[in-house]
Amino acid sequence: MNPDAMPSRAAMHGLIEPPPVAFWPATPAWLVLLLLVLALLGWLALRAWRAWRRDAYRRDALRALAGAGPAEIAALLKRTALAAWPRERVAALSGADWAAFLRRSAPRAALGAAMAERLAGLAYAPAAPPEVRAAAAQWIRRHDPRA
Repeated sequence: MNPDAMPSRAAMHGLIEPPPVAFWPATPAWLVLLLLVLALLGWLALRAWRAWRRDAYRRDALRALAGAGPAEIAALLKRTALAAWPRERVAALSGADWAAFLRRSAPRAALGAAMAERLAGLAYAPAAPPEVRAAAAQWIRRHDPRA
């Protein structure tokens, strides 16, 4: 190849670059979609915040359950129930009625009849075995205020 026939570097032009891509979308539909997604995320965040606030009494009860004795656990279960249901429906319950309420109000906790009776009579128990404390924690986590 003849070196004189090749163009020199000085004669070469730089590369022609395309214009930069715009950050914002070119159509209003993308903006509408972005606003819808932001609104959905805001709505989901609001729901999560409300649920977190609504379940504050459960978190407090679980914290108090950690170092509670048997009578304190019984009182804690009653206070938790009073926080979730109207006083007229819960306050007067005791004995077998309280055990039935514990079972009926938390079907997901899977409390057996014997365990519900042990929880109902916990105020008079000398000690709280670990399985009773675990059942109380399960009821606190899984009771349904709509029941």
